[in-house]
Amino acid sequence: MARPIGWGIAGFGWVAADYMAPAIAAAGDRLVAVADPSPRAQAAAKARGVPSYASVAELAADAAVEAIYVATPNHLHRVAVEAAAAAGKAVLCEKPIAATLADAEAAVAACRKAGVLYGTAFDQRHHPAHKALRQAVADGAIGSVTAVRILYACWLGPDWSSGHDGGHNWRADAGQAGGGALMDLAPHGLDLVEFLLGEPVAQVAAMLQRRIHAYPVDDGAMLIGGTRLGVLVNLHVAYNCPDALPRRRLEVAGSAGLLVAENTMGQDAGGSLTRIDGATGRHDAMVVADADASPFLGQVQAFGDALRSGRWDAFSGARDLDTMRLLAQAYRNEVKI
Repeated sequence: MARPIGWGIAGFGWVAADYMAPAIAAAGDRLVAVADPSPRAQAAAKARGVPSYASVAELAADAAVEAIYVATPNHLHRVAVEAAAAAGKAVLCEKPIAATLADAEAAVAACRKAGVLYGTAFDQRHHPAHKALRQAVADGAIGSVTAVRILYACWLGPDWSSGHDGGHNWRADAGQAGGGALMDLAPHGLDLVEFLLGEPVAQVAAMLQRRIHAYPVDDGAMLIGGTRLGVLVNLHVAYNCPDALPRRRLEVAGSAGLLVAENTMGQDAGGSLTRIDGATGRHDAMVVADADASPFLGQVQAFGDALRSGRWDAFSGARDLDTMRLLAQAYRNEVKI
């Protein structure tokens, strides 16, 4: 049995409490402590029997903590990552790496200088359906890939509250989030393209939308781009799509067929994967191994394996900085509508 990893969590909001903490337990690791100044978060930690600190520096100083999952608001990521790195702790940081490209570069540089394992929490790489999709592409199931199309949307009103954040929607705050729907949701899609195809997106441009919600950041965005080898990429992300509507769809088109993943994007397990034959139009449901496994569980297991073995190939700060640069490029190359 693998040696349990002692985890600390910086920022004990809804993603950390509802998804990451259960994944740590399911992986056989231990949640040692959390850091969050919010009384609500501290009470949530206490209810789980986990001690809490007011600062990340205190959390990083805890000798029982080996790895720190950073899930604070984006503008606090750099400080948390730097504190963890300075204490010699491995870091798994939520996407985006930071609210600005400069802070993201500084955070990754701090881990590199300290010689600690760094990873961005791209949990979608660990979704069973996306792993199966990647294998199907590699096996030539749809011939030569021509395009990737992703819809990843939700409803996030100005008054949205997770119940863990005291009613403050920091994701709609430009200073804290660094952007809106594009900054929050597009990183997963950009990273998935690289994961599925084995080649990164090279160029992007975006149309931004501020149409439904009365907050200063974009509540929708359409991103277009392409990989170095010419695969076209289209990504629609939104905070203005009612949750009852179809809003999570991933398509990989090729010269011999189409792969369609529905309801796989997001924190939960499940969804479906279908191959449509390019010659006959036949729809075949694909079998996905471990279909009900949480992508967060897969992420924790992969990070723990890397930390225990010293083989860090599955995680790359340099690769993740390229994704941050694409986000900056998308905002910079906004096509006005």
